[in-house]
Amino acid sequence: MNARRPSLADVARRAAVSTQTVSRVANGRTNVDAATRERVQQAMAELGYRPNRAARALKAGRFHAIGVITSYLTSFGMMRTLDEIVQAASAAGYSITLLPITATSGGVSGAIDRLSEQAVDGIIVTVEPHLLEGAEVTLPGDVPIVVVNTGAGTGLNLVDSDQEGGARLATRHLLDLGHAAVWHLAGPGESASAAHRTRGWAATLREAGLEPPPVLTGDWTAESGYRHGRGLAGRRDVTAVFAANDQLALGLIQALHEAGRAVPDEVSVVGFDDTPESPYFWPPLTTVRQDFTEIGRTAIALLLQQLEAPDPAPGRERLIPTSLVVRQSTAAPPRSVFHVT
Repeated sequence: MNARRPSLADVARRAAVSTQTVSRVANGRTNVDAATRERVQQAMAELGYRPNRAARALKAGRFHAIGVITSYLTSFGMMRTLDEIVQAASAAGYSITLLPITATSGGVSGAIDRLSEQAVDGIIVTVEPHLLEGAEVTLPGDVPIVVVNTGAGTGLNLVDSDQEGGARLATRHLLDLGHAAVWHLAGPGESASAAHRTRGWAATLREAGLEPPPVLTGDWTAESGYRHGRGLAGRRDVTAVFAANDQLALGLIQALHEAGRAVPDEVSVVGFDDTPESPYFWPPLTTVRQDFTEIGRTAIALLLQQLEAPDPAPGRERLIPTSLVVRQSTAAPPRSVFHVT
């Protein structure tokens, strides 16, 4: 049979103080003199007393726990972001309850309902925005929520990379090298991230007085990039391609190599994400770097800010800047495509 756990009253008797004094020491209050505090702490140590954190949480109305809903567990970027969310939460004294879901709005709604009924102080949602637009998804008004993704509508606290800005950097880089056209391998149509990147690419071309070529839609995979790359490889007018992620770029480069199109001598390729493998592509990939660590850190900071000072009308958006990492997959277009007059 397990022995009875020592209680607050047991500590009070051992230290010859009131239970109120023990409570003050256990909760870190400062209105206890040093000698008394030391005596109470010694009694706690001798008895093996541990404060009942669940009871303290109920009393304080704070559980020091954060729920995270995600459907991205296979994504490089989201794994990096989740890692930072866990570390930043831990540094702030919070634990994480992770709820992986299927990519449906019903899955999001059910996960939010489950977490709302559990002992969490706030929720971070990392799913595609279109999953939050379903009629059955109701966000609770009494639990702060931060969404990691732009394009999720108004009235929400949002954190994401500057997806459109990153696409502009990639497209402008290729134009500055002298390419007369930049093709685009896009992500899936339902992806908000893909839409932002396509928008930035198209806007940059139009601002330069160029009509964007037809968008080629993929599914984030290297196999999808390879499939579209086989078609692009046969077009001699294609000298520059911006791929919506590094995996699409990888498949594209393989297809170009197989068709005898040299990268970057004949075709320049830019990716997006700066995955750990991108410096080891052949050639090493020029790509847009997202600061996934800062995204996770900002998501936690925004949630904690809501916990400390609840905003009755949330709707703040934090865009984390992206940057271009130039490697050896981009160069000026081949001289044969220059139009000399």
